[in-house]
Amino acid sequence: MTHLKVGDKAPEFEALDQSGNTIKSSDYNGKKLVLFFYPKASTPGCTAEACNLSDNYERFTAKGYDILGVSADSQKRQSNFKDKYGFPYPLLADEDKAVINAFGVWGPKKFMGKEYDGIHRTTFVINEEGILEDVITKVKTKDHTSQIL
Repeated sequence: MTHLKVGDKAPEFEALDQSGNTIKSSDYNGKKLVLFFYPKASTPGCTAEACNLSDNYERFTAKGYDILGVSADSQKRQSNFKDKYGFPYPLLADEDKAVINAFGVWGPKKFMGKEYDGIHRTTFVINEEGILEDVITKVKTKDHTSQIL
């Protein structure tokens, strides 16, 4: 779905997190970042994926990675999701889909025979120079950490 591939420069972005703080791609300059896009907060697959990353957060930080989750949910919904599960990383409330579109993860999907537009569950691993090290389009929600590390 996404037009981005390994070796590409990650798009610049800016959006509000669950608490209303502005998060910019430049905040991660010189750092490694796991940027994961998920369809909807508090749904079973998204919860499994976010919890898997949260449960392994220390493994990521030990290897120098920050984690950032993104969906088109409202700030309130993102805040409730983060609070309910105690995620140690921010969740972007990308309601205008600026970040989602920049990374090319919005498009046609099928579920139970119905077609609709939505977010394709995709994870981007970005190195210290802002270059994509990995693009994971077939996310295993319950075992996503091992796909990344």
